[in-house]
Amino acid sequence: MRHRKSFNHLGRTSSHRHAMLANMANSLILHKRISTTVAKAKALRVYVEPLLTRAKSDTTHNRREVFSLLQSKTVVTELFRDIVLKIGDRPGGYTRILKTGNRLGDNAEMCIIELVDYNENMLSSSKKEVSKKRRSRKKSDSSTPENVKKETVVSKAENTVAEASDTPSTTEENAE
Repeated sequence: MRHRKSFNHLGRTSSHRHAMLANMANSLILHKRISTTVAKAKALRVYVEPLLTRAKSDTTHNRREVFSLLQSKTVVTELFRDIVLKIGDRPGGYTRILKTGNRLGDNAEMCIIELVDYNENMLSSSKKEVSKKRRSRKKSDSSTPENVKKETVVSKAENTVAEASDTPSTTEENAE
């Protein structure tokens, strides 16, 4: 039974689990995305998000608290200097877990965990979706594909005729 078990131990001792999560948090902060198993990603999210929330207020106490967990000056500097600028107005939910399928060796569920504000592909696609114009289901005469094709054929024909009429005049001017 799983009564009163509040988190996944990941099959490791306490010291091993804390060291692993600290290393994964360092990699996530430095590289903005890492690939891991779903169980580890869920445990990492619980470990990292309070650190990101703490980093919003840049005080000596918060820097020391974060450093005590991460044990890397470069990561703490990156967190308080660069990452906070992007996540400053976000009220929570700093990470995203994207499932990528199962691993070939042991069939473990794999995923990518990333910082939400650093995925340029998803940010650009969300901006495109906002700017999309809504289409109606009613078909008007000008928007049907047949009429559009006819209009382009007519405009091409007019351009060809205009070019043909321009060409002899230029040659006549050159002859004179």
